[in-house]
Amino acid sequence: MVIYCILVYTQIMKYAEKIEAVRLRKEGQSYKTILKQVKVSKSTLSMWLRDIELTQKQKNELSDKMDKVRYEIAKRKVAERMRRTSEIIKKAKKEISIYKNDPLFIAGVFLYWAEGAKNPMETVKFANSDEKMIIFMMKWFRKICKVPENKFKIHIHMHSLHCRKNIITYWSNITGVPLTQFYKPYIKQTSLGQRKNILYNGTCSIIIHNKGLFRRIMGWKFGLQTNFNLSP
Repeated sequence: MVIYCILVYTQIMKYAEKIEAVRLRKEGQSYKTILKQVKVSKSTLSMWLRDIELTQKQKNELSDKMDKVRYEIAKRKVAERMRRTSEIIKKAKKEISIYKNDPLFIAGVFLYWAEGAKNPMETVKFANSDEKMIIFMMKWFRKICKVPENKFKIHIHMHSLHCRKNIITYWSNITGVPLTQFYKPYIKQTSLGQRKNILYNGTCSIIIHNKGLFRRIMGWKFGLQTNFNLSP
């Protein structure tokens, strides 16, 4: 008898929750808002409300609310990213006094400033076809930037005219990065009129997915600009 009463009570409570959820939905409330007041799973709520159609006005109002929420979230994320970036750059600029007499540090920063990626995705990327420059930058990334070996990714761009089986192995030997960390090479179709350079081994891109390092390198760049009085 007691168990039966408990079951009946539970069913009544569930029914009351469903009635409340339906009422709120008909008022044009979002699922997120309803779930704050009706403590059920999202799947249960979806099943209860699947046949309720909102008016166009309610849909527009919900859309406007969601746009405002997304805007506020995006604004907070941007502000936080700018704060973290500012801190990293400020700290990196101060490191100039430590490294300014190290030729490896200075040369690497200037090379990255000239040839490295400055993309909004904040991915560290340096591309060149000169193997000696790639060797130098790998040394810079390893000794100055302290990049772990498993974080290096390599992407080779080549023309179909120069495509050879051993090019990837060649760049693996040059960079010291295993073949398992190479992306699939990009092969550009070449016109028949273009001359073939048998010594050309494509362009090697060193890629490191590390936003913190990207911001640090930018801090070093800004620090050198100040040190050499290059700021406008």
